[in-house]
Amino acid sequence: MWTSSEIRKTFLKYFEERQHTVVDSSSLVPFNDPTLLFTNAGMNQFKDVFLGIDKRPYTRATTSQKCVRAGGKHNDLDTVGRTPRHHTFFEMLGNFSFGDYFKEDAIRFAWEFLTEVAKLPADQLWATIYQDDDDAYNLWLDMIGVPAQRIVRLGEKDNFWSMGDTGPCGPCSEILYDRGESYSCGHPQCGIGVCDCDRWLEIWNLVFMQFNRNEAGEMLPLPRPSIDTGMGLERLTSILQKVDSNFETDLFIPIIKNIEILTDRKYNSGEAGFPFRVIADHSRACTFLIADGVLPSNDGRGYVLRRILRRAVRFGQFLGLEEPFLYKNVSVVSNLMQDAYPELVEKESFVQEVIKLEEERFFVTLKEGVKKVEEIIQSANAADRHVITGAEAFTLYDTYGFPLDLTEDMAEENRFTVDTDGFHRMMEEQRHRARQAQKSDIAFEGEQMLAQVLADVPPTGFTGYDRYEDESVVVAIIKDNLREGFAADTEVIVITSSTPFYAESGGQVADTGLICGATGTVRVVDVQKVSGWILHRGLLSGSLRSGDLVRLELDAELRLDTSRNHTATHLLHKALRLVLGDHAQQKGSLVEPAKLRFDFSQLSALTPEQVDEIEEIVNQAILDSRPVRTTVTDINHAREMGATALFGEKYGDEVRVVEVNDFSMELCGGAHVRNTGEIGLFKIVGEGSIGSGLRRIEALTGKGARGYFKEIEREAKEAASFLKTTPSDISKRIEALNRTMKEKDKEIMQLKTRLSKAASENITDRVVNMKGAQVLITEVQSTDANSLRESADRLRDKLGSAVVLLGAVIDGRVALVCFVSKDLIQRGINAGQLVGVAARITGGGGGGRADMAQAGGKDVDQLSNGLAAAQEMVQKSLT
Repeated sequence: MWTSSEIRKTFLKYFEERQHTVVDSSSLVPFNDPTLLFTNAGMNQFKDVFLGIDKRPYTRATTSQKCVRAGGKHNDLDTVGRTPRHHTFFEMLGNFSFGDYFKEDAIRFAWEFLTEVAKLPADQLWATIYQDDDDAYNLWLDMIGVPAQRIVRLGEKDNFWSMGDTGPCGPCSEILYDRGESYSCGHPQCGIGVCDCDRWLEIWNLVFMQFNRNEAGEMLPLPRPSIDTGMGLERLTSILQKVDSNFETDLFIPIIKNIEILTDRKYNSGEAGFPFRVIADHSRACTFLIADGVLPSNDGRGYVLRRILRRAVRFGQFLGLEEPFLYKNVSVVSNLMQDAYPELVEKESFVQEVIKLEEERFFVTLKEGVKKVEEIIQSANAADRHVITGAEAFTLYDTYGFPLDLTEDMAEENRFTVDTDGFHRMMEEQRHRARQAQKSDIAFEGEQMLAQVLADVPPTGFTGYDRYEDESVVVAIIKDNLREGFAADTEVIVITSSTPFYAESGGQVADTGLICGATGTVRVVDVQKVSGWILHRGLLSGSLRSGDLVRLELDAELRLDTSRNHTATHLLHKALRLVLGDHAQQKGSLVEPAKLRFDFSQLSALTPEQVDEIEEIVNQAILDSRPVRTTVTDINHAREMGATALFGEKYGDEVRVVEVNDFSMELCGGAHVRNTGEIGLFKIVGEGSIGSGLRRIEALTGKGARGYFKEIEREAKEAASFLKTTPSDISKRIEALNRTMKEKDKEIMQLKTRLSKAASENITDRVVNMKGAQVLITEVQSTDANSLRESADRLRDKLGSAVVLLGAVIDGRVALVCFVSKDLIQRGINAGQLVGVAARITGGGGGGRADMAQAGGKDVDQLSNGLAAAQEMVQKSLT
């Protein structure tokens, strides 16, 4: 019987033998595509190729692509476990043609693989086509020999694909597998395009990109039609392993068996097995998402991950699991998928740690949520209301992470209902806000337009690794997507045949400098790369035209500072992994002349000792003056060399390896020093959290670090001058001063106590007898609130049965403190009420118990009036 691993390998090998380049799966986090939350199809990583923005050294490709559909337009979250075939995480097998072959070969390849390699019975395979696609119909009928009754024409909704409102689009043809009448829904007209029952299993979708839809809605033929296909590995595996559900394949059964062990319950394929299927699916999604750098958070991708993870925990509770368990499935997923995705094993410990921590947090959240629901129900009962409003349910869900179904359960237990319509309205409003906040596709449209304008311009050669200036020829000047010569003082984009200017990428900022010609100069302020063209943006003085010979001179001093910082990030990355572990992987960076910023995965703050150790490792590597070498090779050889690929970066087949001798090796296209000794010095100036599981280090090198220490030295000398000591003895001098201050503080406190005691003895003559009760309500002098309370405390002890209310002005504010003996409380006097009335008159507030209370106010001029009001209240209470 086929294993899922064999199916994946066989598929890729089949297309490799047919001149397709096997391309690794891209990350689940789409590279430089703000329109996507997660990679959800095999074509995502080739989007720029289809748009004509990116060029690859191949015209045929094949992949097994990691995909997630949860959140956004494509969201299968709520259907997971309810059907045999829907998942949050899945793999899409695909083959692609970029202007090479078209419909005939796409259909032939698919049919040949399914019938001759996978050995599926031809008479159980059906094809759907777009209603007007006669070409596809004739190919299926005449070339393949599929009977006309098994070729189904469907409309645009089912069989026409488009990348967006405008851009590449075309009809598609889907291959379905007929599982037989026993799987039918029983509907009299059960059939493809009529129902969505389990009999008709969609296997493979072939998209024929042959049109370009413009803004007017016109579909113009593409000059080089392309192919994009996708087939779910899980679905094909269920057919070849002869099981009824994807969850019964070898991709899920080991996970389900582990859940059986954890719960001490048996799985069945019916309704009772629903929680098992959800947990198994979500275990895969969480493991892959975290391994690809997504961490639980309250927005974006992190929020979707948190929802998936917490949903799995909730279903674990249905199975009796009341403590963290999901992290125990990570090793099972890693073992299952390690052949295709070895990075899962490398990151297994970190993934487990992240999931366990999130589970622990969620169990706390559930307790807080239950308490909050009880408060809502209590308040509603008091208002004679028996509905939890949509707003309340949404707050529970959005703020406390409390699931709606649990809110409904608790409501039902208390004979309440939940306004689910109101809840869903607020959810939709939140989604709308998220969609409004999401970046548009403007960048892609701009790049497409540039690609059209520069269609006849060859890619720009980059010479900036070895030189800071060079001569070249202007091949295009652009303003507002027009190519021509321009007048002076105009902002333009200049493209030359070659350039030493580095375009912003990989976290490194762009170079700045000058482009000088015989008749004009451009002061370059920004450099970007689109497809193979390097675009210099700047202000033109004089005039330039295509064909002009120019000299390109970048700011060498700024480039060298940037290079120091860039090489330092490589040293820092290595040091972090040595000190913290392999989970400390780069998640982002900023490399500029003045400083470097480095983001990495780490669940807890670094200790001062860890920061010192990291600094020491980096500075030792600098002191060692290690050579920095670069090698250009193919991606597979680079990995064999041990080079580290960085999160979020997009690599072609040919890559540049930057190696710090006997220290680190990374794939990197940035500018670097030739020897670590050129960095000079490395100093961490900041370390902190930038999100759940993410930390950021800010550091300085070279001149920046030297300037930092000079400033510290200046401040140290200035401080030493104030302290009348030397810079080396500052800490000793401060320590001595602290001891002296503590001794003085002690003496002051003793003096205050004596003064307070004397003052309290001197005011006992202010005691008034009211109806047999001793009442002392008066203004006193006091230096702080503690002294005032101590005075009131002593007077209470001295007087016994009494009301003591003292007021004082401390630091420009009113302070009040009151004590009432138990016998007078029984006569109706309340300390909290007394200070309350006095505080309100002085423009403040406060209160406390019946026997003791304190408060404050802002209006010191009203203190005597406030005390008088309190005395009047005592008089009334004793009447």
